[in-house]
Amino acid sequence: MTEVRAKKALGQHFLVDLNIARKICDALSGGTAEAPAEALEVGCGMGVLTQFLLQRPDLTVWGAEIDTESVDYLKSHYPAFTPRLIEGDFLRLDLRERFAEGLRLIGNFPYNISSQIFFKLLENRDRIPECVGMIQKEVAVRIAEPPGSREYGILSVLLQAWYDIEYLFTVNETVFAPPPKVKSAVIRLRRNGVERLDCDETLFIKVVKAAFGQRRKMVRNALRAAFGDFGGAEHPFFSRRAEQLSVADFVELTRWVGEHR
Repeated sequence: MTEVRAKKALGQHFLVDLNIARKICDALSGGTAEAPAEALEVGCGMGVLTQFLLQRPDLTVWGAEIDTESVDYLKSHYPAFTPRLIEGDFLRLDLRERFAEGLRLIGNFPYNISSQIFFKLLENRDRIPECVGMIQKEVAVRIAEPPGSREYGILSVLLQAWYDIEYLFTVNETVFAPPPKVKSAVIRLRRNGVERLDCDETLFIKVVKAAFGQRRKMVRNALRAAFGDFGGAEHPFFSRRAEQLSVADFVELTRWVGEHR
């Protein structure tokens, strides 16, 4: 097999620029040669990132690939990698069971599931200290944006609650086959020092989603639609819009909602 056909249904756009591939792989931290860190590449494709990751003695590299054609290609070109190549859907993997000591994530993430990948990251935040991913530029900007921006949204708040986020660099369309219709970007997420938020974390997620569910409305109206009228009680943040609230503001608001619903 000489190459893999990119499949639109899987959101595949294969990176062909080796310099960018190396740069992405270099952005991920590892362990040591004596105690390598486990890293999982999501969507290995034809191994453009894989080849550089496998050269690193400070990483034990795993791969998750749903495309059977790509799996066959990888087995043919990287036979030593085969025992650590997981055939199947990353979104369905039980990361806690398979990676008991934790793992780092990396990949040229398929555009059509990039948000789902980050929600899975959040579900396993106690096990994933770092993630380096190439995604659609628009999504990367949204994730990294501070409060007050139009792009700031649900993923921004939830990821920034538990991760420090760096927008590393932009990637042009021309370095992919086939080229996507939009620019891409590489971001790095590293776990911050927050082990637990100072509020009910399940409720926090519900409050954030509810607030942005009607982002053009003031927080008062968005939360009332989800939680009721709180017995007529008011919070100072009720007269703001969701995009104006920081992570700390949402934590405070969550505590208030917990007391008044």
